[in-house]
Amino acid sequence: MSQKPNKPRYRENEEVVENQELSIWEALLPVFVLVGMLAYNVYVFGDDALSGSNQFILLLGGAVAAVVGFFNKVSYKQMIAEVGENVRSTTGALLILLMVGALSGTWLISGIIPAMIYYGLQILNPTIFLAACVIICAIISIATGSSWTTAATVGIALVGIGEALGISMGMTAGAVLSGAYFGDKLSPLSDTTNLAPAMAGGELFSHIKYMTWTTVPTITVTLIVFIILGFTIDTSGVADTEAILQTIDGTFNINGWLFLVPLGVIFMIVKKAPPLLALLIGTLLGAVFALIFQPDIVTSIGGGGHLDFESSYKGILNAITIDTAIETTDPALNDLFSSGGMAGMLGTIWLIVCAMVFGGIMDGIGALARITKSLLNMVTSDVGLFASTGVSCVVLNGTASDQYLAIVVPGKMFSKAYAERGLAPENLSRTLEDTGTVTSVLVPWNTCGAYHSGVLGVGVGEYFIYAIFNWLSPIMTMIFAALKIKIKKLA
Repeated sequence: MSQKPNKPRYRENEEVVENQELSIWEALLPVFVLVGMLAYNVYVFGDDALSGSNQFILLLGGAVAAVVGFFNKVSYKQMIAEVGENVRSTTGALLILLMVGALSGTWLISGIIPAMIYYGLQILNPTIFLAACVIICAIISIATGSSWTTAATVGIALVGIGEALGISMGMTAGAVLSGAYFGDKLSPLSDTTNLAPAMAGGELFSHIKYMTWTTVPTITVTLIVFIILGFTIDTSGVADTEAILQTIDGTFNINGWLFLVPLGVIFMIVKKAPPLLALLIGTLLGAVFALIFQPDIVTSIGGGGHLDFESSYKGILNAITIDTAIETTDPALNDLFSSGGMAGMLGTIWLIVCAMVFGGIMDGIGALARITKSLLNMVTSDVGLFASTGVSCVVLNGTASDQYLAIVVPGKMFSKAYAERGLAPENLSRTLEDTGTVTSVLVPWNTCGAYHSGVLGVGVGEYFIYAIFNWLSPIMTMIFAALKIKIKKLA
């Protein structure tokens, strides 16, 4: 991973594999087959498709591409060489994913994440309830890196509170999802936030910084709209979160000192410290704060009767490496106060590796070069390339029915097209998130749409128009592209 802030991390000296004998339809055949298999697989397995079957489908897609390659005189050795190069290029991203899992574990048991939730819930007010929902869910989603966990815990509570206040469930759900996906996009703990730069060939914190240019205006407009809605609708009752606050306060030692750790990590990021170093220090500081402020929790996780060196060691290492769950008296909070540690990131790592196999074989047979060449012949401007990327992400969300694949497939296919036009990988990774990550929840048969609709008890059609952040994000990124605002060029 480059230490120089402006140096792109994609493989600069790699030659694009050309294959003059390969037709555009032969190049597209593996893509069509892959999308078809993924769509059927998600139809059969639903949310469980992410548990491994989608990864195997990516390998089958690679096999189809290999067959096309054999028929076009491409050697097995060349294809495997490209797969190896692809996997090697994601080494930094995979290490960051593992360290993100470690950090989330120590930040949970130290009380850092619970403290963010605790103080976030206290800003509720009936008059600005909808805007507060956006802010609360944004804070929690940034802290946890998961829009799914945010919606399934605090989101459910907020929808219930909103209904008690006489506010439309669809309206509240839209506010919840707007905030949840804002945090999901910008949190370094989010798998999609790590996945997008990995596919584009960029660097995590550079990607997050570059995303703020489109994400902050989008969330600002979203908040303004919800503030206006809040003053135009009638509310009744009181937003009662006292029980949740008491549960958090009774489980953890909540205090302001805990925020020193995330502030320290933010400081290191601003000072352009290497991401792995910043995450490692954040993980270790979280462990120290856990021992200072939450000794009983560390002892419990370590399986000891009292806090000693062995129980401390086991408690900290368990939080860093494996599933950790902290039981509370509120069942809704139990899901929120759990972390998968480094092991929890293995599913995303598995997906990345399988995607690199498919992308490597497609690259090795010359299919990506053929597709991008045809694309560039049709696209006469950078705006057209951004639009093509965005449309591909939205279409894959609707056909492959999975947000990860809406990032992986276009990311791998378009990365060299951006490089050939002199565009930095941050442009592609930002577009992938602005169009792929956030629109998944707007498709009823997408895993995200089905999940959120189910846990919140609100149909996609009911919350669609109120999920302002989600449908405004693609529009915002196209406006920036059309006006050539913050379009980063290669050095």
